[in-house]
Order: sequence, then C-alpha cells, then structure tokens
Amino acid sequence: MLFDHIAECLANFMDKLQIKDKKLPLGFTFSFPCLQTKLDEDFDIDIVAVVNDTVGTMMTCGYDDQNCEIGLIVGTGSNACYMEEMRHIDMVEGDEGRMCINMEWGAFGDDGALDDIRTEFDQEIDMGSLNPGKQLFEKMISGMYMGELVRLILVKMAKEELLFGGKLSPELLATGHFETKDVSDIEGEKDGIRKAREILVRLGLDPTQEDCVATHRVCQIVSTRSASLCAATLAAVLRRIKENKGEERLRSTIGVDGSVYKKHPHFAKRLHKTVRRLVPDCDIRFLRSEDGSGKGAAMVTAVAYRLADQHRARQKTLEPLKLSREQLLEVKRRMKVEMERGLSKETHTIAPVKMLPTYVCATPDGTEKGDFLALDLGGTNFRVLLVRVRNGKRRGVEMHNKIYSIPREVMHGTGDELFDHIVHCIADFLEYMGMKGVSLPLGFTFSFPCQQNSLDESILLKWTKGFKASGCEGEDVVTLLKEAIHRREEFDLDVVAVVNDTVGTMMTCGYEDPHCEVGLIVGTGSNACYMEEMRNVELVEGEEGRMCVNMEWGAFGDNGCLDDFRTEFDAAVDELSLNPGKQRFEKMISGMYLGEIVRNILIDFTKHGLLFRGRISERLKTRGIFETKFLSQIESDCLALLQVRAILHHLGLESTCDDSIIVKEVCTVVARRAAQLCGAGMAAVVDKIRENRGLDTLKVTVGVDGTLYKLHPHFAKVMHETVKDLAPKCDVSFLESEDGSGKGAALITAVACRIREAGQR
Repeated sequence: MLFDHIAECLANFMDKLQIKDKKLPLGFTFSFPCLQTKLDEDFDIDIVAVVNDTVGTMMTCGYDDQNCEIGLIVGTGSNACYMEEMRHIDMVEGDEGRMCINMEWGAFGDDGALDDIRTEFDQEIDMGSLNPGKQLFEKMISGMYMGELVRLILVKMAKEELLFGGKLSPELLATGHFETKDVSDIEGEKDGIRKAREILVRLGLDPTQEDCVATHRVCQIVSTRSASLCAATLAAVLRRIKENKGEERLRSTIGVDGSVYKKHPHFAKRLHKTVRRLVPDCDIRFLRSEDGSGKGAAMVTAVAYRLADQHRARQKTLEPLKLSREQLLEVKRRMKVEMERGLSKETHTIAPVKMLPTYVCATPDGTEKGDFLALDLGGTNFRVLLVRVRNGKRRGVEMHNKIYSIPREVMHGTGDELFDHIVHCIADFLEYMGMKGVSLPLGFTFSFPCQQNSLDESILLKWTKGFKASGCEGEDVVTLLKEAIHRREEFDLDVVAVVNDTVGTMMTCGYEDPHCEVGLIVGTGSNACYMEEMRNVELVEGEEGRMCVNMEWGAFGDNGCLDDFRTEFDAAVDELSLNPGKQRFEKMISGMYLGEIVRNILIDFTKHGLLFRGRISERLKTRGIFETKFLSQIESDCLALLQVRAILHHLGLESTCDDSIIVKEVCTVVARRAAQLCGAGMAAVVDKIRENRGLDTLKVTVGVDGTLYKLHPHFAKVMHETVKDLAPKCDVSFLESEDGSGKGAALITAVACRIREAGQR
C-alpha cells in the first residue's frame, strides 16, 4: 500500500508537469537502513539510483566542492557516509577505486560499546522508545531525543527538590512535551532565560529565576554532549580517510544537513571546534547542504548517467581490441595460409611471412664439447659471450659474458661504423677474459630478417627494431663482420653459424628438452621458428629430414590480410614508426609497441573528455613515454591503485583514482589482445607440425624468451590458454629459455662443429 501510494504521487506529479510520456532517470532518496529496492509501475521510469539522504547530502556538496568526501546528517535522526577504498570493502568484489559507505552510525553502541558513557536518562529514553536496544548512539545525539533527554533530567531534579520547589506538573511528566526546538530556543543568543520561563510556564510550572538559569544550563550540557559525541565519531572517520590516503595532512570537506545542525544556535560551532581539536593534522571545511536529500539523489543519478555514458563510450572504443574465439580462429587460419605461401617457391617472393630456411637441421645430442664465442645482436644492447660446453658426466654449459651498448648514432650511421664497433667490443671482451689473440669458433645471433643461404651466410633483408645503418641491407652479415675483423688486424675468428635469436632459443631449450621443436620470442620484437619437414621447404633442395624455419612472423599482415583486425590505434602507431607498413603483426603484439598503442588510446579518451578530466598534458603527447615495463607494473596483481597513480605521476600524468582504473583497463585490454594474437599464431604453428606428421595428437615443447613473456604478469597465462583452446589436439608445453640468444648460438656452433668433425673423420 505504501509503495502504491508513492507510485500514485509520482504519477500525479508527472501529470502536473506534463512529462508522463517521457522516460526520465530517477534518483530515489530512501533514508532508512536497506538493501536496494526497485519501483516498477505502469509509466516508464528508469530508476538509476537509490540513495540514502546522507549520501545525497555528500553528493550535493560535492557538486560545489570536489574535496567533499563525507556526508553528515544531524536532524531528527543522525547518520554519516564517507568515501572508502574499495580494497577494504570485503562485501563488494574488486579492489580498485573508492565507494561511498553509508555508515548507519546511529546503531553505534548497540553491541554495548558505549555502555560506560550512557546515562540513566539515555537508558530511560531507550526503554520507552519504539525500538529498545537499537540506534543507541542516535538516541544520544539526534534531534528526535534531545528535548526528551532535557525533560527527563528536569523531572529527576524536580523529584530531588533541586528545581521548581520539588513540584511536578502533568505536562512535564508527559513524554514528548519538551521538544528539541525548545532546546534551541532556550539556548538562543538573546533572551534565552526569558524563553526558558515561557516554555516552563507552558508546561504548567511556576519557575523562579534560578529554575530558568538551571534549565538553560541543562539544555547546554545535553546539546554540547551531542555535538562532542558527533565530533568524536567524525574524527575517527577523518583519521581513517587520512590513513587510507597515506597523506601527512588531509584536506577534506564534510557536507552537512539536518535541523539540529542548521537550527541550533551553537551546535555547529561546537562540532567544528571539537573536530579540529581532535584531528589537528586535518584541514576540514564544513559545507551546509541545500536540500541534500532531494538534490543529492538527482546528483547521484546525474553522475551515474554521466559515468555510464562515459563507460559506454570507452567500451565502444575498446571493443575492436577485444577478440572473440571466432576471430582468433580466423587469425590462426590466415597464419597457416601465409605460412604455406612463404614455404612455396612460387609465392615466396610476395609472401610477407618469409619462412626462411636456417640450415639448422639437428639439435644437440649431448656429445658436443669445447669453447665457443657467441655474439648477440638483437637490440640496443650487444653481448659477447664465451661458452664452454662439456659432455659426459660433467655435461653442462658454462658462460661468461659482457654487455656493450650500441649508441644511437652508430645504429643510424654506416654499416662499417656498426661492425667496427662490434669488433671493438669483441677485442675488449677477449682482453677482459685474458684470451687476446685466441681463435675460436664463433656463433653470431643476428636477430633481424635475413635470407640464409647456408649456416654461415646470411643476407640482411631489412633492418627492424630501430636500426638504420646504411650499406647493410642486401649484404651478407658474416662478410661484413669478417671485413671489420680484418680491418682491425688483431685476431681472426672462425664464423661457423649465423642464427636468429628465435632459433637460438629453440636450441637452448632443446638442450634441456628433446621435445622442443619450436622457438618463440616475445620481447622488444616478436618472431617464431619451428622444425619443418624438408619436403615442404621448397627453397632448399632435398626431401629427407627436417630443417628449422625462421618464420619472421612479425611481417604477418603486411599484405593487408589483418586489416579487418587492426584498429585506428594500430594504424597511428604504424604510421609514426621507423618502418611504416612493415612488421604489422609485430606492432600489435610486441613490447616495443604496446605502450604506444596504450598512449594513443589514452589520448583519444582524453580528447573525448573520458580521462584526465579532458586535459591532455604535454607529457602524454610525447611518443615513447609509455614503456612496456609500465604496462607490466600497472597490471601487477599486487599493485594498489595508489601505486598505479604513482607510476602515472612519474610519467607526468596527474590522475584521479578513476583515471588509474581506466588506465589499468586499457593496459589489460591491449596486453590481452597481444597475448591472444600471439597464441593464435602459435596454435597455427603447432597444428601445422601435427598435420605434417599425420598425427591425431602431438606432444611438443615451445622454447620461449623475451621480456614481455617473462615479465608481464598475465601475458604468458593468456597466451597458453589461447593455444590450448585453438589447438586442442596438441599437448603444448612452454619452457622458458635461459639466455637463448647467446647460449643458443654457441650450441648451434657446437653442433655444427661436431657434424663437421664427424664429416672430416
């Protein structure tokens, strides 16, 4: 009946305003302890928010002061709300951001916690109330009970002949005859004593001047206690917010409503003074709410509508980055098509996925031994290694290495300058190891797209990863290295093998696990290799056995076959890269580009007012600021939102908690897509191996290396799940490579030396 009546009133109101035919969002202030309730009537109303009057008060004041994070009501009843960290709210899932908590603090003390400060008068009020034992704190501080407390004290004092000459009147003995309004009137600045006389006479008493002064004092004591108790609990809330934020000094605003706070002549002043005395390390502003419960409900509704609109806009932008299982299966299918085109002699020249023969046809068998040098060039750092391979009982690999940086001007200079720098680093390493002048077999990990004509001849097809040294593309990198060694005239080296880091990774893991027939790198760049049947490698003569094929899968999609999966953000990153139109798959999945995709999305959100309050900082406009390591840190499960904000602050991006949640979501979507695309590509590879061999099921191990795979908190898990889902007939294990690019080159060299020696014998 109650809700039918409410619905009828609402219908009449809408009729009066001639808006009954419109669908309007509605905020419902329901000021009682409750779970959410829904109205469902025959006119169209979209109930967006059911709020408590305290929350409404906070929201109303929050419209005028963005520091407002506490709501307080002291009127007929009393309650408070405040913004709590989500990580502390066990009843709600999620630990990001903050949520307003409706304290229902009127029930403070219902468990006996306040028994030592409750008086006989508090107990008497409680016993005569409609809800004995409930809302005990509210009964000590709110307007509904303040006048009654004064009445009970006056009755006791009269009985003890301390007032009114020991006389009582029927009116004074009647519950509810001394109102809270009377307390306010008696404590008024002017004529408080005269007002006390009027009220006491109305109650059938004949007060003396002393009776009026004493009544004034009783009113003062009761209202001061109310303000002090209210201040003490507010101080506890402020202290909690301060600790949550980890700030030395808290600056906060409290939105306040209620007849006692607004109409009592001294309540507000006493409350403010006591709060400031209890929390001296907080700068507190009290802001009176104008119609908090009504306007506030509308504000909550308006905010909910705005947030919902913004959320929809963000999801619409992110939607193309969220791939369905059907889309991933299609990526897998297209990868298999491109693999076939790369292997075929007929289509190889126009195929983007080059499927390059590596001339690596055998994996370690455990009999390899000797000392080998390895060079590892695959990014801005370059390593020289000495690798000692032992067989027999002491089988194992011992390594010594030194890292050298490659200056940007050398990366973008001439080929001679680059290879002279490499040889200078080798000479320094040999001297460092006390091996100056020693000639050793050398394996060269060269992690760029190459046309391999034999194990020790590799033609650079194109530079990637930011390298642009002139005079190298189309040349044999072994010849370039040997020429630089001869120019130095200090030592000679036997360059036995040029390998890709992906192949090196496969070989390193193959030393540990004989099932390892696939190599994968997901780091700065991305690539894969696997053992293909010789009969399918049409670029090399021979039908027997297998050969490792370097896929160069980063170029998957360079012919437009992935255009329907690429987004405007992928296009923007590609356009401003060093090699527009090239390595498109790599730009969707590798560490060098994920941060840039995220940055472009954040700029788009900010332009549309969906992030950073619509303000694009100069820092956000800077290419390359969003390094992939920040993606890994931001997505870390153990990272609190405060730390995410600290990372964004370090990047020069001032953010709110909500901004941090959005940034984290963008990072998650971009990294998840990368892992899924990588998994779809890998599913195509393992399924091809299975089909090549005519097997119902295949057990295979993938050797993996790369910072994105190893350091990102979720990348590996998502990729594994995707491979399992898209290639269900393959039992795929993943083995992390320990230094595949260096150790792998040495192992390939060791295998080549073993085979060469066997041939000589």
